[in-house]
Order: sequence, then structure tokens, then C-alpha cells
Amino acid sequence: MSHTLVAGEKARAVPLEEVAARTAERATASLLASQHPDGWWKGDLETNVTMDAEDLMLRQFLGIQDEKTLTAAARWIRSQQREDGTWATFYGGPGEISTTVEAYVALRLAGDEPDAPHMAAASAWVRKEGGIAASRVFTRIWLALFGWWRWEDLPELPPEVIYLPKWAPLNIYSFGQWARQTIVPLTVVGAHRPVRPAPFTLDELHTDPAVPNPPRPAAPLTTWDGVFQRLDKALHAYRKVNLRPLRRSALNTCARWIIERQENDGCWGGIQPPAVYSVIALHLLGYDLDHPVMRAGLKSLDRFAVWYEDGSRMIEACQSPVWDTCLATIALADAGLPADHPALVKAADWMLDEQVVRRGDWSVRRPELPAGGWAFEFENDNYPDTDDTAEVVLALKRVDHPDRARMRTAIDRAVRWNLGMQSKNGAWGAFDVDNTSPFPNRLPFCDFGEVIDPPSADVTAHVVEMLAAVGMADDPRTLRGIEWLLTEQETNGSWFGRWGTNYVYGTGSVVPALVTAGLPVSHPAIRRAVAWLESVQNADGGWGEDQRSYPDTGWAGRGASTASQTAWALMALLAAGERDGRAVERGIRWLAETQKEDGSWDEPYFTGTGFPWDFSINYHLYRMVFPVTALGRYLNGEALARSGGELEQAA
Repeated sequence: MSHTLVAGEKARAVPLEEVAARTAERATASLLASQHPDGWWKGDLETNVTMDAEDLMLRQFLGIQDEKTLTAAARWIRSQQREDGTWATFYGGPGEISTTVEAYVALRLAGDEPDAPHMAAASAWVRKEGGIAASRVFTRIWLALFGWWRWEDLPELPPEVIYLPKWAPLNIYSFGQWARQTIVPLTVVGAHRPVRPAPFTLDELHTDPAVPNPPRPAAPLTTWDGVFQRLDKALHAYRKVNLRPLRRSALNTCARWIIERQENDGCWGGIQPPAVYSVIALHLLGYDLDHPVMRAGLKSLDRFAVWYEDGSRMIEACQSPVWDTCLATIALADAGLPADHPALVKAADWMLDEQVVRRGDWSVRRPELPAGGWAFEFENDNYPDTDDTAEVVLALKRVDHPDRARMRTAIDRAVRWNLGMQSKNGAWGAFDVDNTSPFPNRLPFCDFGEVIDPPSADVTAHVVEMLAAVGMADDPRTLRGIEWLLTEQETNGSWFGRWGTNYVYGTGSVVPALVTAGLPVSHPAIRRAVAWLESVQNADGGWGEDQRSYPDTGWAGRGASTASQTAWALMALLAAGERDGRAVERGIRWLAETQKEDGSWDEPYFTGTGFPWDFSINYHLYRMVFPVTALGRYLNGEALARSGGELEQAA
């Protein structure tokens, strides 16, 4: 019998509570040690190499390329290339053409020759998949900036769209906040159609360099695709006849809109893509690189860079300190840290300072609603979201803060704001109310990712759980949210996960919320969820789900076991009263057996979601905060329930 097998059998002979306690103790110590002196937590937010490639293309376009950055970024991009020469959008995923095209161009900028083996493999794969013509619109916009693609062959979206009233189809507030922040500057870029001299050609990425964009048959006019293709033709025609004073006015209005939304740290919305396009747009409108707006914008982009010991440099699409901090606070409190522990009080202090008390774009739909939410990032006062707000309140409720009046005021503001952001169907989207227009996703311009923000089960669950925690489980608005969640349950017993992967995340979010809100664990919806989770548990005792479950439901609940997804399943099962069940025991032991010596877990897999399937995220702190939460709830579940009641009475 092997040493590993003997060790495994010995570990399984140890009582489960002892195993869980030891695992939780090590993980708690590791999580505490990673807190910033100011009170926050932030793990790396890893996406894909288009962030790195576009950062290099931006620097090339602005003429600010430097050798150190170029070399470090290229080293990171090369390290992410798959054996077949391609780049994927998530760990273990298939090659993706737009990502591969952009990575290839970035390496060409770094000096990699097209006949080098890794480059030749990439270009051959791109040609096999249809060449540059098969890549997404945003990729071809980047290429058009250097003359590698014709602007005339790109979908048109004029800057005059800024003038459409909020009730009109395709006005900018029809788009989700992330798309809105990107589209407004891109209308400016498209109006100017700039071309910087390219340092090389990309003939090797076309199936036929003589005909880089072969014509495609139009969809029938009786289909929505056909309608929007013809709308795009009309917009191209409008470009030739637009009134110059109106165009100038629209461009100036776009510039004001962009500048008004620049955050105090120089960024836009705390996310990299809108920041990149806003810098380009303002530069085309005459803002030189020494202008204060531009200096702040460019400086903010440097803060997205993560430098590694091997000299490589990764660009984060976003940073997640508020999200990471509230989840870490919940985890540590659930793991048994005293409510007045200095780490929790310091975290609460930091979160209280981050509450957004001024109005942002959300107020277009809710003009009378007072502010009071939290955003995801360090600086993002324009776009707080209901999900962060709900989880911050749940975190603050676990902390015994010396300034109770300040805590009560912050929580009251947050609850009022989240209630005001409820959509008409009783559920919650992340950033806006009733952002459900069917038209934005139809535009040929919008062929990448979700561009609207409809209500989702995971966000709604977190808000419902928050409302129950503040004593509003029986409020009619909470009951409407519960009713919506029950109608959204999949036939197999799971719930779809919009912001985490995928059905495991959705189910792990909804079940604890429903139970907290008062549904008995015997409720049929809860029992169906338990049965589904038990049916998809992996043979090793963990849970995992691949990003491919978004386009193919056959992958639902299927994938290599991960620490975060195992924890989500355990959180649901524990909430459902399955503490003594075999599935929970196997899940706890999997966490114990895969824990590293430093108390953390390896998790190369992407379990976060930006856009389902199109944009995946590996939150590096997920592998810590969720296992700590699950282990804590296993060990302290009854005590937590009692302390929650005492806290509610005190409030």
C-alpha cells in the first residue's frame, strides 16, 4: 500500500470536527496575515491576455512604449500560450481566436518574429479558424488603429447616440454600466477613425491577404439579425451626410460625459477597458498627454499592473478590494473570530469609509433615491452595485464596532438604496434597475459579452439574505424577491450563476438566502437543490464546474474540484440542514486533504464570471474566503445562528 494511501486512510480516521477545526485554523491564520494595514483585502484578479495585449497596443498608439514594460508584458503573454499555439480565455479552456490574435500582435510588438515556432503555430491556427475576419469587433477596432483593418469594415455607432433620450431604444442607459462606459468613448474613436503607422504587416493572420474581409450573406430582413445589419448600413450612410455642427456638438458632449465620470484616482469605473478607450478618445479630441485628465488616466492604468518575481507583468481588468474585504470579514467572523477582533473592526472602518454617498448613473432610473451603496473597487463612486452593498451589510452585521451609530446609519442607507434598486419583476440586477432591453445585444457592434444587466439569481439571493439579516424577511419587497428566486430554479434543482461559475455558484448563493429568509429546509426547492448538489459531487469529494457550462448545460456541475466551488456547495448543504450528511463530510475532507502547508489552496481554475463564457475571472482570494466561510459554518453553525439573533436584538 502506498504512503499516500496510508496517509489518506489515517486522515479519514480522524474525527471530522477535528479535521475541520485544524483546516480552518490554518486557513484563518493565512487569511488574517494577508490583510492590508489599512484594513482591506485584495487578491489578484486574473482574466486573459487581451488585457496585456491592449495595454501594449495603447502604449504603441500613444507613442509611450517603454522597453521594461514591453519585455515584462511579453514574458507574461508567452507564459500563457497553450501547447497548440493558441491563447484561451480561462485556465484549461479551448483556444480563442480574438485572444490569440491580440496576443500574437502584442508579441510582434515585443519583437517576436513571425517564423518563430510559437508564433507560426499561433498564426496557422488563426488562419484555420477564419483569420482576423473571424475575430470580434473590439479586436478589429484595435487593429484598425494601426491600419491592420479597414474602419469602413467595422460596425458603426455614431457619437450622436449620446443625445438619445432615456426612453428611446439604444440610448446609452439601455446598456449595462460596463458597456456604457466603453461605448461612449468608442463612438468618439469611430468618428475619428485614426490610423497610426503600423510597424509591420499582419498578412500571416489572414486566410487570403488579398481579400481580408470576404463578403458575408446578409441575414433575412424577417430576422432581428437582418434588421440590425440593415440598421448598421443606415448608420454607415449617415456618417457621410451627418451635419458637422451636430457631430461636433455630440463629440463635445461625449467628452464632457467621459470627464465627468473620471474617478478621483484617474480611472473610469475602476475597470481597465473603459479607461483605455477613454484615454484614446480624449487624446483624439485634442487632450495632450500632459493634460491633468490624461496624466491621471495614464497613471491609473499603471495601478492595474501586477509584477511577478520572474519579471513578468500581468494586467488586471479590475481590482476587487471592497468585494474581497467584505467576503473576508464574513469568512473570519463565521470561522469564530470575536466580533470585536481588531482585524474585523479595522475592516469595518475601511468599508464604512468606502460607502458611496453621491449619485451616479443609477440615478437616471431612480432620480429620487438617496445614495448609499458600495462599489467593487477602490475608486468608483459612479457605479456602486447591489451585490457588493448586500455583502458589505452582511459583513458589517458581524462586527461589534465601537461606533454603533455610524454603523446603523451606514446600514440604513445601504438597505434603503438596495430596496430602491429592485426591478419591477421583484429581483435585482447588479448596477441598474430594469436594464433588460433586448436591443443592445443585437447590435453588430456588440458581439462580445453581455451588454445589459438584467436581474440574476445570485445577486437577488444576496440582497434577500441581507434583507433577512436586518429583520426584513417578511417585508413585501423581500417576499417578491423570494418568489422570483423560486420561479428561477432550474428543472434539475440548481440556480444559474451570473457572476460566478455557474450553477454551483448560483445554488450556493440562493439556498443560504432562502433559508435565512425563513424557508424551511424541508421546502421542495431546498430538497431539489440538495439532491442536485449531491448528484454532481466529484468522486474525490469536492465540487467543480467548468466555464463551458455557460454555452453547454451538459457541463452544469461538471469540472475539476476547486476550493471555492467546493465551499459554495458546502455552504448550501449546511444551510439546508445537511451538516451530518455524507456529502458534507466528503467535501470537508477534500478541503483538508488539498490544503497547502501555508493554509491556502491551489486554484488555477477560473471560478468567477465577468460575462458568461466570454469573459472569465480567477479571483485569487476566492480560494481562501469561501473555504474559511464553509469550514466556519460547519464548526460554528448553531453558534452563528444564536449570535445573529443577539445582534438583531441589539440593533
